[in-house]
Amino acid sequence: MYILDTDTFTHFQRKNQNVLKQLEQNDLVGLTLITKGETLRGRIDFLLKADNSESLEKAQRLFFESEKLIAQFPIIDFNQESLEKFDELRQNSKFRKIGRADLLIASICLANRAVLITRNVKHFKQFPNLDVENWVD
Repeated sequence: MYILDTDTFTHFQRKNQNVLKQLEQNDLVGLTLITKGETLRGRIDFLLKADNSESLEKAQRLFFESEKLIAQFPIIDFNQESLEKFDELRQNSKFRKIGRADLLIASICLANRAVLITRNVKHFKQFPNLDVENWVD
């Protein structure tokens, strides 16, 4: 199974040809609950910051478009193994400077033995046993 990181999902939304090509070639591709949340939170922030009717309409349209795109993917949430992985990673001092969202995404990928698709390969390679690929470039 492949799991798209939030950065790669954003490139999918923008119709990046490399990402689209890879998606055509790979069947088992999902998103984490974290990516779903980060994407929709960004759209809500844009909606709340809209300062005129034109930007409000655009923000609303983008929110609904994002919801439709997210619905095309299975959402991989937390199971017991990913919760335990998260606690394990969080306690490792080596990962203290890594953001919580990345720890959560790594935990889900490790528990599901999934390959994480991200542009931030170097960052995620720090996690032992996490398979990482870049489909954007």
